[in-house]
Amino acid sequence: MELDSLYQEVILDHYRNPHHKGLSGEFDVQVKHNNPSCGDEVTLNLSISNGVIKGISWDGVGCSISMASVSMMSDLVIDQQYSRAVEILNQFTSLMQSKGQSKGDEELLEDAVAFAGVSKFPARIKCALLGWMAFKDASSQAME
Repeated sequence: MELDSLYQEVILDHYRNPHHKGLSGEFDVQVKHNNPSCGDEVTLNLSISNGVIKGISWDGVGCSISMASVSMMSDLVIDQQYSRAVEILNQFTSLMQSKGQSKGDEELLEDAVAFAGVSKFPARIKCALLGWMAFKDASSQAME
């Protein structure tokens, strides 16, 4: 199986079986983000305690890329120190801005390296970043 094929399967698996989907009633910050160019939207609830990401729950509608991406992001940052979560966010953002030139840091991004191919398609980058930008917004609000 080719690597691109495997990555497509990873994305589709997260789309079909999203992690942490379903809004929790317990949260410190709630944000809503949308991508006006395609209509994707996500609502994200975030809980932080003592600088540690304690919980993320989310709900949204959109393409497989945006929904799988928020699913993977939530897996990666829950139980992380805020500083480590920001490092993961920055690595993913860098991957998305690489125009297909980066494969991503698999140790840091785990399954999210599957989005490396998406970075070749400018119209889809906003889809992949939607949940990540919601997390960035929510976590910066929570840390204020």
